[in-house]
Amino acid sequence: MPIPDFVLRLREKVGHDLLWLPGVTAVVLHRDEVLLVRRSDNGRWAPVTGIVDPGEHPAHTAVREVTEETGVSCRVEALVWVNVTDPTVHANGDHAQYLDHTFRCRYVDGAAHVADDESVEVGWFPVTDLPPMDPALVERIRAAVEHSGPVRLAVAGA
Repeated sequence: MPIPDFVLRLREKVGHDLLWLPGVTAVVLHRDEVLLVRRSDNGRWAPVTGIVDPGEHPAHTAVREVTEETGVSCRVEALVWVNVTDPTVHANGDHAQYLDHTFRCRYVDGAAHVADDESVEVGWFPVTDLPPMDPALVERIRAAVEHSGPVRLAVAGA
């Protein structure tokens, strides 16, 4: 998985220590289907995710990541969930934890395909028949599909 340049510069200073990073999950819906990618780093299905560049609005990140990874154009409909992920240790030994912004996005156009090296497969799946994936990602999809009203905040212990 390509590491953003700003993260590489931070890693020169902090090594593999824990970084707190803003991230996005783009749940792209079209009719009764959701766009998923099979990640190249772990082979698991997931909605499109990415790291917010410095100064970039998270909603713009969601749209950019979808286009870069799948060739699909989408528009953001709503911020549906803000959550803190568990700490992660990446394959290269980097430790990170993400402030995830999950957006419900709507398909605009484009044929879904593998558009970069972050995934090995891309496809549309019925929201009622998802492939096996991390339960936290299923919860993000569910939050996007069922969203109405204000942003959902996931706060442990509140």
